Amino acid sequence: MAEGFFKKLKAGRFDLDYIPIFESKLFFEGEKRERQIVNFTVLLALATVIATYGVITDSTASVIGAMIVAPLMTPIIASAAAISMGASKRAIRSMTLVVLGVLGVIGLAMLLTAVVPGGLISLTQNPQVSSRVSPGLLDLCIALAAGAAGAFAIGRQEIADSLAGVAIAISLVPPLCVVGITLFHGGFVEAGGAFLLFLTNFIAILVAVTTMFGLMGLPKAVRMEMKEETRKKTMVALIIASILLIGVLTVTSYQAIQATNDQVVAKEVVREWIGFAPYQVQKVVLSGEGVDVVLSGEGTLPPLETLSTMMQQKFDRKISLRLHTIPEKSVTYPSVLVGLAGSK
Repeated sequence: MAEGFFKKLKAGRFDLDYIPIFESKLFFEGEKRERQIVNFTVLLALATVIATYGVITDSTASVIGAMIVAPLMTPIIASAAAISMGASKRAIRSMTLVVLGVLGVIGLAMLLTAVVPGGLISLTQNPQVSSRVSPGLLDLCIALAAGAAGAFAIGRQEIADSLAGVAIAISLVPPLCVVGITLFHGGFVEAGGAFLLFLTNFIAILVAVTTMFGLMGLPKAVRMEMKEETRKKTMVALIIASILLIGVLTVTSYQAIQATNDQVVAKEVVREWIGFAPYQVQKVVLSGEGVDVVLSGEGTLPPLETLSTMMQQKFDRKISLRLHTIPEKSVTYPSVLVGLAGSK
């Protein structure tokens, strides 16, 4: 069954009449080259503005809008297409455009961040930032699927307009904006995590698009300019980069799972410490060597030293505690007594 599917996939070779249109969509060359570069630059700059301020204001809609506007996926797909087609000059030009675009987005994001008061930006509490600084294997899977979808869509003239949906599925410009924002505020660890997310998406797109174009028969539909040996070396380099990336993402995924488990354990320890005291656990945040505990209620709590000892025994390290209590008062309106009085 699988063999039949791939035979049908290969049977639908690239239409020779569609290849010039396909190339004009991806490669910036010919008479329209300058206009295409201007369009790319303007759209990428506007997408950076939208994404940067969308991240800072925690506006999901703005970030999604920036992902649709951003044209950065085009030269990445073009790089993969050039590798599949054996067009070395096109591959170099497309990759150069990607590198310049990446540097431009990071630099512009830093400039845009400079005019925003520092109090409006939180590197730890803003979900638009925190969700992009610790990529894992699932992010790689999403990027591979999105890259394959993008290649299949642009390789079929009748569904080539589906790229907007692919742009929403994969995140390119927002992580780079997070890199710029966090770099400006000295968050080098966060910047490294956000750039790792972009690198994950970038390599995954290259691998998925190159593979999909190969299955669709693009290499055999055009005349090879690149030597077969050079093309094989390029593919080997992509495979090695993918293996290294998987190793790094495996570590980050394990760390994320471990951090989640530690959060659950810390919360259970706090509940055990409270016992029958009239308090409710609102939040427990474990970060490094410290735990922030937020409780709501009124009354007497067990000694804080007891909680410190319990935490140290559970995590086998010294942990500092920060306890915050919120007074709680319950009021019912209309009250039960008022309701009973009205019924007499």
